[in-house]
Formats: sequence, structure tokens, C-alpha cells
Amino acid sequence: MAENALARIAIISSFIIFVALAVTSSDASEAATKYHFENLKQTNFVFYMHDLATGRNNLTVNAVAGVPHKRWWILEFGTVFVCDDKLTEEYGWDSTEVGRAQGLYVNSQVDAKSVHLLVSLVFTNKEFNGSTLEIQGADKFTKYREVSVVSGTGKFRLARGFATLETVNLDIPLLYAIVRWNVTVFHY
Repeated sequence: MAENALARIAIISSFIIFVALAVTSSDASEAATKYHFENLKQTNFVFYMHDLATGRNNLTVNAVAGVPHKRWWILEFGTVFVCDDKLTEEYGWDSTEVGRAQGLYVNSQVDAKSVHLLVSLVFTNKEFNGSTLEIQGADKFTKYREVSVVSGTGKFRLARGFATLETVNLDIPLLYAIVRWNVTVFHY
């Protein structure tokens, strides 16, 4: 009999503790959610990336690895590129620089119709100087495409978002492309 009473007390006590924890956790979760959305900022950018694979003084992208005995170039599966592309406010090369796109492209699609893009957008302008956004995704060889913003530093800590890319100029003989970036970022 005493054992049954102790078992009932243990069950009732466990239930009360469980309900108290659930209510407390729910309140904390609501507060965290409210804080999260009230403090979340949205920033939008438009800038131009200048991707130039020729010329000694202006070279911004270079093939560094590829399939042996094959030409290392953007349309060859397995070719790896490093880049340090200029980002400008306007379309022209001489426009004000806002940062650099530094990282890797890898032609990762067997039919060579896409590269995997993994770059840091390193800002050098006054407002965001030293801050970065990390970009990742499939950059298909189409006029319009979208990649992910997966993180950031500085003024963009805990960033996430997306970037729509549009090729606005493609000069195959010069291996020079100008890509318009329209970036939407959510951050704290």
C-alpha cells in the first residue's frame, strides 16, 4: 500500500515538473522568437563584379587546377579557379570599388554548364569596411541565377539570404564578364 502511494506521488511530481518545464520553455521560446524578429535587419545591395581572366595588370581570376591533359578553362569539367574580382557601385571598371569577391569557382557539372561558387564578398567601402558575406551555390551558365548567402562577419554577423546574379556583359575573346549582383541579406 505504501509502495502504491509512493509510486503515485512520484508520477504526480514528475507530471507537475514536466508541465512547469514546458510552460517555462514555451515562455523562453516566445521571448527568443520575439527578440529574433524585432532585431533582425534586412540590407539590400546592388553592385557589379568584374571577372577578368586575361591581362597582366588586371587579372582577377586564374585557373589553378584541372583534369590532366585537358585545357583548364571555365567550360571544362573539373577546372578550379581562384578569384579576386573587383566589386563596383556601377557598371564601369573605373566606378567606385565597394569590395572584392575572393574565393573559388569549380566547374562541377559533367556537361560543364555550371560552376560551384564559393566566395567571400569582402567589403572595402566606408559603411561596411572589413565586413564580409559568404556566398555558396551553383552558378549556372544562364543569364540569371541565384546563390545563397550562408554567413557573414562584422556588420553582417549571422547573415543569411540570397543573391541574384545577372551577366550584363560577356566578352569571350577577352575572357571578361561583368555580373550584376542583387543581394538581400538578413542579419543582426
